[in-house]
Amino acid sequence: MQAVLVAGGAGFIGSNLCKKLLDSGYSVICVDNLITGDKRNIEDLISNSRFTFIEEDITGSKFKVHPDKGGTKFKVDYVFHLASPASPNAKSPKSYINHPIETLLVNSLGTYNLLELALENKAVFLFASSSEIYGDPEVSPQNENYFGNVNPNGARSVYDEAKRFGESIVMAYVRENNVNARIVRIFNTYGSRMQPDDGRVVSNFINQAIANKPITVYGKGTQTRSFCYVDDMVDGLCRAMFTQGTKGEVINIGNPEEKTIIDLANIIKQMTNSRSTIVFEQLPEDDPKVRKPDIQKAQRLLSWQPKIELNEGLVKTIEYFKNL
Repeated sequence: MQAVLVAGGAGFIGSNLCKKLLDSGYSVICVDNLITGDKRNIEDLISNSRFTFIEEDITGSKFKVHPDKGGTKFKVDYVFHLASPASPNAKSPKSYINHPIETLLVNSLGTYNLLELALENKAVFLFASSSEIYGDPEVSPQNENYFGNVNPNGARSVYDEAKRFGESIVMAYVRENNVNARIVRIFNTYGSRMQPDDGRVVSNFINQAIANKPITVYGKGTQTRSFCYVDDMVDGLCRAMFTQGTKGEVINIGNPEEKTIIDLANIIKQMTNSRSTIVFEQLPEDDPKVRKPDIQKAQRLLSWQPKIELNEGLVKTIEYFKNL
């Protein structure tokens, strides 16, 4: 039986990925330090004999490839690196704005440790990068050849530049050590196992609407995002990992259907029959004005494209939050 290590496996996307891998017959090792992940996300997986949870920091001194150096010995065939805070919302305790050093380290030292693990095991490796490497893009849609427009020292840079460095060290291991690695740039994702306080725009809007509290929109709400349901995202990640011929590739995974933030707020307000008002707050520093993936490469290499429409995904996500 092939073993898969999922770093960040107790997080939103990571826990959905763990479930998908178990359903597909793999043995899964979930590693998470629970800074932004939550054990509740994997409660339904713990009883599976093929699932192992290790509460550990992949940047820590204990996380080493070699047991003779005091570390844990892992024997794995695949490594998914999804470990990182991901929300830019400073009001969320789980945002990368509130964990700047941890965010930088998990995407640098943590990526190094996992690449060493993949090298030791001759394992296949996937680095979960982000659409944030494009910064506030000057082109739309964004394809994989676009270098981005990033402030290297602004508040958001702890995430943007961390992911850019992560991509760089991954490709260095591909070129220097022949590691079978690929990079997926994840665009905005939503769905079940999101945490109410994760600071993401969809979870914020839904929970505010359900509680009939003011729905908080930053700026005028004219900035755009593209929202991919988590089942589609996990399918894309698995295809990127397990499809032959993806070594060394950088691939956008996201939904190219573009929505303004104000439109999203109004859609969620209507779908929840909410009495909420919409209030506007100051736009955060370096907030991207547009975000839309070009997914032609994913379609060509992976035969992948999203299947779940926004309204269908929102119905499922609203029901999930109502049942929490």
